[in-house]
Amino acid sequence: RLLSSSTAPAATMGRMHCPGKGISRSSLPYVRSAPTWLRNLYTAEDVVEHIVKLAKKGLSPSRIGVILRDSRGIAQVKALTGTKILRILKAKGLAPDLPEDLYQLIKKAVNVRKHLEKNNNDADAKFRMVLIESRIHRLARYYRRTKVL
Repeated sequence: RLLSSSTAPAATMGRMHCPGKGISRSSLPYVRSAPTWLRNLYTAEDVVEHIVKLAKKGLSPSRIGVILRDSRGIAQVKALTGTKILRILKAKGLAPDLPEDLYQLIKKAVNVRKHLEKNNNDADAKFRMVLIESRIHRLARYYRRTKVL
């Protein structure tokens, strides 16, 4: 007799510092190539040139992606150029020293610490600071293991 596939749901990985196990996220389009109207409008060299110009202004890769999406209508840079924004910046020597996710966590920790200097009795902020710092250490350990830091 043929065995049917199990009906038990697949185990999802939980969040780091909260009880949720949500899988809600945006999904990429099925078609991996850029639409023809977009390919007719921009060439890969135009997009790379614009990315470099924005990076020289000091914008992070995610901010560059948001600007390209909102002002130029370029939803996926990889569909037009064949490479991602961060890889383009690394090839041009404009990539940030710290990875962006680690930088944002450090920035958040600095803001919470500044808040704690003024409000020393804020127990919740102290607890959240411990959680933020543990995320920073975990991410730094990952980046050291993968030779990024």
